[in-house]
Amino acid sequence: MFAVLARPLARQAAARSVRCLSQAPPPPRQPPPPGAPSEGSSKPAENGAPDSADLKEESTDPPPPLQPGALPSLDISPLEPPREQGGGQRTGARSSRDTLSSAELKRRNFGRVAMGVFALGFGLNAIYMGREYEDEELKDRKMTLETAPTTRWGRTADRFTQIFDVFNKPAWQELLPPQPPPPHAKPYTLLVSLDDLLVTSTWDRQHGWRTAKRPGVDYFLAYISQFYEVVIFTSQHSYTAIPVLEKLDRYNFFITHKLFRDATRSINGQIVKDLSYLNRDLSNVVLLDTHPEHVTTHPENAIIMPKWTGDPSDKGLVAMIPFLESLAIYKAPDVRPILQAYADKNIPLEYAKKEAEAKQRHVEEWSKKHKGLSTGQFTFSSLFGGSSEGRSSIPPTYLEQKRKEAQMLYREEQAYIATNKEQFEKLLEQDQAAAAQGVPNSLWEMVSGAKPDNAAAPGASPATPAAGGATPPSAGVAK
Repeated sequence: MFAVLARPLARQAAARSVRCLSQAPPPPRQPPPPGAPSEGSSKPAENGAPDSADLKEESTDPPPPLQPGALPSLDISPLEPPREQGGGQRTGARSSRDTLSSAELKRRNFGRVAMGVFALGFGLNAIYMGREYEDEELKDRKMTLETAPTTRWGRTADRFTQIFDVFNKPAWQELLPPQPPPPHAKPYTLLVSLDDLLVTSTWDRQHGWRTAKRPGVDYFLAYISQFYEVVIFTSQHSYTAIPVLEKLDRYNFFITHKLFRDATRSINGQIVKDLSYLNRDLSNVVLLDTHPEHVTTHPENAIIMPKWTGDPSDKGLVAMIPFLESLAIYKAPDVRPILQAYADKNIPLEYAKKEAEAKQRHVEEWSKKHKGLSTGQFTFSSLFGGSSEGRSSIPPTYLEQKRKEAQMLYREEQAYIATNKEQFEKLLEQDQAAAAQGVPNSLWEMVSGAKPDNAAAPGASPATPAAGGATPPSAGVAK
């Protein structure tokens, strides 16, 4: 092929064919006028020389190179001739581009109707949400006519924001069940935080997460449960807090209820323990916590204690017992004014001073009434290291007497638990086994409620509750 193109005549023919393909088709031929020479015939020159056109056709000069834009088109569809301005005629038919099909028209009309219905429903709902509050609604929302919004717009906005309360309010309107009737109910409720108060957690590369128990926490829970309904109120989730609580109160003798993260509120991104959802009389509620931001709704019911960081010689938790037991022993009608009087103070130290002053007044009053009698402050046996206890004629104070009874009851309970520990362990194992058998093994069992075949062996008796038939004696409030 290169040899053929190298020849001048072959190159001229190839260039002419390419130019022909790249150009528009020639216009139709018109017949020549009469008398004109026909195409293909040439008039010979007068002197017999060839015509210049013939010389041009027989020229051996190479053709000019093709321009890049002059390449032939590979589109086989015929080109539509451009419409001249003002040319052509309109038929009056509408283009399909400017019209919608019947399905599209229905869809657009349906969208407009749906939007109108939505706007109408939203307006009617806004009007309905501005209605007056009913008594049952006020009770459920823990409001009164004095604290509830008074304008229609205020009621509408308040009810509208209630839709999102599922994200920032407790999961239940009443966190605790109603108290049992007297004399089984304890008149005071003690809410105790878990983190940095009863336990603290640390992490290192060698051991990972480790939880340390505060010194005296076992004695605190066992002793103070005689006076209070002890409720653990933690900001942890249940799946992380329950294993720790099972270690603190293995047989569920001292902790009455447990509240976790789903029982808290979220105010401005902060976790808050709102006591208005507690279902208890707040005049008899005391909250022990280490975070002031957790008690922003009810600071008058809270005692903020320093965080425990793992000091094994700490006595801060046990030092709070005399103050807490005095509130229950003296039957304070409202604990909030007393807690406010000790706010921002070292409560164990300040209360110890108050109790010492009360003891001194008691001794002085008794001495005035019994002049000339021995006060028991000095005896002959005390010189040789003997004890004067029992020989003192000064009677104990009311607080000392009730404290002695509570100490005796605590020792009886601990002895009872130690004596029946093996029985409690067996009952606890039975409860754990029964709970494990009740857990579904598959999604089908969970949905259908079908029990596995080995849920209970033939003739097996149901498990007995952990405290069934083995409860500590005299677990009520010390009177």
